[in-house]
Amino acid sequence: MFSQQLAPALFNVRVEDVLHPGIISCTPDTDLPTIAAAMAEHRVHAIVVSGIDQLLNGSEHLTWGIVTALDLVSAVTPGADVSSAGALARTEVVTVDLEEPLERAAQLMTEHQLTHLLVVSGGFPVGIVSTLDVVGRLGGR
Repeated sequence: MFSQQLAPALFNVRVEDVLHPGIISCTPDTDLPTIAAAMAEHRVHAIVVSGIDQLLNGSEHLTWGIVTALDLVSAVTPGADVSSAGALARTEVVTVDLEEPLERAAQLMTEHQLTHLLVVSGGFPVGIVSTLDVVGRLGGR
């Protein structure tokens, strides 16, 4: 699966060993300058958008989205017409459990062509793991 040179760096490493604990979040109606300021202030490349959707039966369901720095940059390109986090949260939300092997996170990132995964425990977000976290581990950090 991994090259023989890189495999030892991931041996017995779990997602929780490398993730950035906690999340920076916003609501779906948060404007883009506020998202950009939060990313810059916290020096992160992804912010979780949390909201509540009304289901057809009238009950409420907590939902999550992710806005990445690339999503935000795409909002300033010609023809882009988005003004809120909810409209911008286009990146597919893929989750990985806190206890999963880091190799599984790398596999999910590769399969879905994502740079960030939402880390969950008990079904709730507890952090984010990024490609840089995986690369850092491969580099011995």
